[in-house]
Formats: sequence, structure tokens, C-alpha cells
Amino acid sequence: MVYCARCGRKYPGDTKIWRCSCKGELEYQSQYTYSIPPPERLTLRPHSIWRYREALPHLEDEDIVSLGEGCTPIVTAKWKGFPVWFKLDFLCPTGSYKDRGSSVMISRLKQMGITSIVEDSSGNAGASVAAYAARAGMECRIFVASHTSPAKLAQIRAYGAKIKAVDGTRQDVAEACQRSVEEDPRGETLYASHNWNPFFLEGMKTLAYEIWEQCERSKIMPDWVVVPAGYGSCALGAYRGFRDLLNQGRLSHLPRLVIVQAENCAPIYQAYLHGETQVTPIRGGKTVAEGIACSSPVRGSQVLAAARESGGFIMAVSEEEIDSAAISLAREGLFVEPTSAVVAAALGRLIDSGTIAKNDVALGILTGIGLKTGYYYEGRS
Repeated sequence: MVYCARCGRKYPGDTKIWRCSCKGELEYQSQYTYSIPPPERLTLRPHSIWRYREALPHLEDEDIVSLGEGCTPIVTAKWKGFPVWFKLDFLCPTGSYKDRGSSVMISRLKQMGITSIVEDSSGNAGASVAAYAARAGMECRIFVASHTSPAKLAQIRAYGAKIKAVDGTRQDVAEACQRSVEEDPRGETLYASHNWNPFFLEGMKTLAYEIWEQCERSKIMPDWVVVPAGYGSCALGAYRGFRDLLNQGRLSHLPRLVIVQAENCAPIYQAYLHGETQVTPIRGGKTVAEGIACSSPVRGSQVLAAARESGGFIMAVSEEEIDSAAISLAREGLFVEPTSAVVAAALGRLIDSGTIAKNDVALGILTGIGLKTGYYYEGRS
């Protein structure tokens, strides 16, 4: 079943609408009761997010579209002289964490018989959706901003997707894509949005399941989990996955989520700073963290709630902090795009301020590989 997070209206699970008639965002609710198996049973399962199949929407084997996404490593590092963990989700097949959501969303659309989709993206989501659409034999068109990284555009084209470049902001790109769906005279193309589609978020829960499975072996769970946020799918997926595990008795408490934005485009942080429960759209400035340059997050209120309910908070980091963190990560052998570097920048500030205590375990999610934004590092040494 699918329902509206705002008004509660219910829709069939195979509905083709991308938002409620009240313009609210849709959520998926399983009709099955499930429990994540213990780690010793999971080791015998596929090396992908589909090892947690009980917790994902019900699909037949032939409908699953997978490239082996997930099961990314956790490595240790010294950050500001402090021991931290980084989860290398940039090692998913297309170079970003988005593959978790794309696999579940495209699998669901394949089950529904969808053969043509459109998506809007700052780059990584477009590449991910294009890859999984190609795997499923779907036609795909990706709307992007005209200033999108050339490497990301090349990747999208390589998968056979068509690109529609739009002048303007990230929000302008989303609105242009949505208009193209609404104005489609045949109505045959579905809006497969990683921001609006509820099945994408279902795939993102596997991030938390993996962290639990990997850490359960050492019996040391993170006290803090630091994630970047533009539209917020990574943060929401992690929160919902951890909450699932808590409800199943797999965790004794939720890790505290620190959700990080770039100061130049930080509507969720601004809402948090003023004690709001809803996020007001802003006119964001330019940031090197292009992957989180979102001025009007669809699920902003849910991101705020996730941070607060986990005992965590929202923060924003400067362009200077992002630059410094990106170079420092590379010196640790971790080559990530600037969007991922906001996590390390936040960790540095939290360590310096003493917010993360000496005996706390802090884990940062590194979401996108630096190979797509190699130009950014030119002259930065």
C-alpha cells in the first residue's frame, strides 16, 4: 500500500502517480511483518542489498534489478587525531549510494510493467537511475542543470539515457522534469524521482541494516552517524532502517544522527536553527557540494524529525571547511566528491568542539566517488 504522508490518503501499491492530490509526498507501507535475520544467517545470502529481502517490497526473482549494490566496507581513520569510522558507500556500482534506492525503485517499476521513465538530478541520481533503467530495458531521460559535472553527464549518456539540460537552479530542473510528465499527451512515461518515489527510500534503509550487520560482529555500534543531506534520502533511509532494527530488538538505542548541509544552500539547517518543524524553501547560493544544493527539499519536515527523534541535530559547514576536508580525505586515500566531504568537515568541527566525546564511536557516510568531479581537485594540493 502507498499513502500520503500529509493527508493520509491511501493508494494501491502499483499507483503511477508521483504525489498525492494534496501535493503531499507518498510513503510505502508493507502488508507483511518482517524481521532482519541475525548476521550468521545473512552471511549465506547475496552480496547486495537484497540480502535484506524481508524488509524490502515484495518482488519476484525475475523482477529484481541488481548490480550488486551495497555491502560497502567500513574503514577506520584518524580525523583530527581522533579515531573515526567511514562507510565507503561511494563504492556502489555507479559510484554513489543512490544505487541502493535505484535498485528497489526500478525493480518495483519493472514489476509494474513500466518501460519509459524520466528523472531529475544533480548528477549521481541520474547516473544511478540511468544504469538500473538500462539493466531493466527501460527508456530513460534525465533532466539536469546545464552546469552539471561533465563526467556525470558522460556516465549518464554511456548508459543510453537521453539528457535534457536546463538553465537555472536544481529546483528549476525538478520543475521542468515534472512539467514534462504532466504535459505528456500519451501519459506513457513515469516520473521515477529519487526524491518523490517511496520505493527509493525503501532501498535506502539498507544502509542502516548494513552498518548494524557489520558492527554487530565486533559488538561495537556507532554512537554517532554523520550523513550529508540535500533532499535527505540518505538521512531518512538511515533513520528508518535504524528505527526498524530498534523495533525488532536488534538495537538497544538509535545512533544519534548528525545531518549536514552546505552553508551556501541549507534550508533544513535554517529551519532547525529556528526551531521549526517545516522547511521553508530558500534561494540557495552556489556550493562545491552540488549534490546537496537543494533549496526546496520534498521531505524536509521528515528530515528534521529524524534528527530530533534520534537525539541528533542538523548542522551546516562552510565552503572552506568542505575544501579542507576533501583534500584531507584524499590524503587518507579516500577520494570523494565535495558533497561527501561535508561529512568529514562536520566530524572535524564536532571533534574540535568536544561534542563527540573521547570514548564515542563516530561513523561518517561517504556517498559519492571523486572520479566524477576530478576537475575540482585541479590546483588544490
